[in-house]
Amino acid sequence: MISIEQIRNNPAYIKERLSLKGDNNSIDSILVLDKSYRSYISKSNELRAKRNQVSDKIAETKKSGKNADNDIKAMREVGNEIKALEDKANELKIELNELLLRLPNLPHESVPEGKDNTENKILRESGDELNQDFELKSHLELGKKLNLFDFDTASKISGSGFPLYIGEGAKLERALINYMLDFQTKNHDYKEIFPPFMVRSQSPLTTGNLPKFSEDMYFIESDNLWMIPTAEVPVTNIHHDEILLEDQLPIKYAAYSACFRREAGSHGKETKGLLRLHQFNKVELVQFVKPKESYKILEELTKHAESILQDLGLRYRVVELCTGDLSFSAAKCYDLEVWAPGEQQWLEVSSCSNFESFQARRGNIRYRKANDNSVEFVHTLNGSGLATPRLMVAILETYQKPDGSISIPKPLKDYVGREVFN
Repeated sequence: MISIEQIRNNPAYIKERLSLKGDNNSIDSILVLDKSYRSYISKSNELRAKRNQVSDKIAETKKSGKNADNDIKAMREVGNEIKALEDKANELKIELNELLLRLPNLPHESVPEGKDNTENKILRESGDELNQDFELKSHLELGKKLNLFDFDTASKISGSGFPLYIGEGAKLERALINYMLDFQTKNHDYKEIFPPFMVRSQSPLTTGNLPKFSEDMYFIESDNLWMIPTAEVPVTNIHHDEILLEDQLPIKYAAYSACFRREAGSHGKETKGLLRLHQFNKVELVQFVKPKESYKILEELTKHAESILQDLGLRYRVVELCTGDLSFSAAKCYDLEVWAPGEQQWLEVSSCSNFESFQARRGNIRYRKANDNSVEFVHTLNGSGLATPRLMVAILETYQKPDGSISIPKPLKDYVGREVFN
């Protein structure tokens, strides 16, 4: 959340940075509303001062033994005026807050300018291109041959976009989750979290999913709860409305969760097999850090997610998102894309983002500095570490053999209990 003080103090800069995310009108509306709000507050303060004067006068009048009825009547009228002004000011404040909550985060100065994903910047690529002497199969063909998942039955149960993993496919899915949690907790000192999958409205409000993206989420009206689109939502809210101590930072959490997304704005996008789902599994990395360290930690967090792809021996690349492709809440973001040789395309398996104080302001997450005892908002970061469906696609298609069997990557063999699926 961008504070109203930032907007008041430097509206031209805020407008310029937001325009890079495609927001060209919000600031003007906010400034007009803020001016009106402050006008009502100023008038009510003036009337309070007048009421105090009248109260003093009433006291003096009564003290002298005179009749103070007229002054008492005048004070009541002033009180009514103050209430009317305060009611209007409160209405404007609610409206102003609604506009502020719909305002995206400012892109960091280091983010390359661009209108959409075609102008993203490829930073680095790792892994060798496969040179197989046989025709590669897609994950759908491999999955059908080996009976790893069944989308027809899943559709009968839940409709399209919900996977049903079977036998070795279910075992591989579970293996990936356990492997990634173990990897991050053992190698990078994350604390494991198993969060709830349903949350109150305040939680997605904190992370920036609400109010703007409510159509992309599943809502259970009878219980007033939202199904989480990512573990980022409940994990970020662990410290909602708290003041942390400086020596607690950075706080690092790794969490598995199922993720639920309506994908309301994804009509026409690639949806076959595991490429785009309404329900999928993911391990999420979340950090709470001191502001001066957040961009150094963004680089570290990205490498923590990268290390999974390196360990699995997959070809991947790191992409820096341009301003026009940044998410609503992110100030800077790197995407990790893995190569799926059967699909012959790059698939996003992780987004690693620095939100600066944007989420912390919405969730009132602060820390107390050790040197002067002052309080400041933390910076929050998160990254997928990783999402399993497209990761499974890349593994199946990369490690396939001419007969359609799958070699299990070395880090997963102990988790799966086998070296080959055939």
